[in-house]
Amino acid sequence: MEIWIILGIVVLVALYAIATYNGLVGRRNGVRNAFAQISVQLKRRHDLVPNLVAAVRDAMAFERETLEAVVAARGKAVAATQRAEQGGSAADRAQALAAERELGAGLGRLLAVVEAYPEIRSGTHVSELTEELRSTENRIAFARQHYNDSIQSYNDRVQMFPSNLIAGMFGFRTEEFFQVDAAETVVPTVSLR
Repeated sequence: MEIWIILGIVVLVALYAIATYNGLVGRRNGVRNAFAQISVQLKRRHDLVPNLVAAVRDAMAFERETLEAVVAARGKAVAATQRAEQGGSAADRAQALAAERELGAGLGRLLAVVEAYPEIRSGTHVSELTEELRSTENRIAFARQHYNDSIQSYNDRVQMFPSNLIAGMFGFRTEEFFQVDAAETVVPTVSLR
């Protein structure tokens, strides 16, 4: 009789370990999927940047430094995002998000410069592009929130007892949350009227 009780306990422990492991894998994949959703929106932003730069380039010839900084930041962000999508490691994702923060800051400066020139603001193409960019930034913000929610769910499982025992045995590590830099919290006011 005792052997059946011991065997039953062993089976229950094994089932718990399997379910916990599968849950951790599912949540880790959820984090990767959430980052992929950010990547989709970042790709959209990457595609808009050259159009916006081209639309304002002629009128802003003397603001060349701002334009060059945005173009360089876009190139860096595209490369970092591609590495993150291919490598998939937490460090790759962190580098991609840092490059995107740099691009976001550059775009903020560009939009502030555009705001200073009524002849640029009044252009329909520039107005449409900035509205698309604003819409994309909102989508990126929602995707980042989902990413952080996914990380919290995953990290909870990795850190909470008793699932932390299984996580430790199989090498699951906590992920870093996406955090906004202080420079990103200052939103430039853009009015195209």
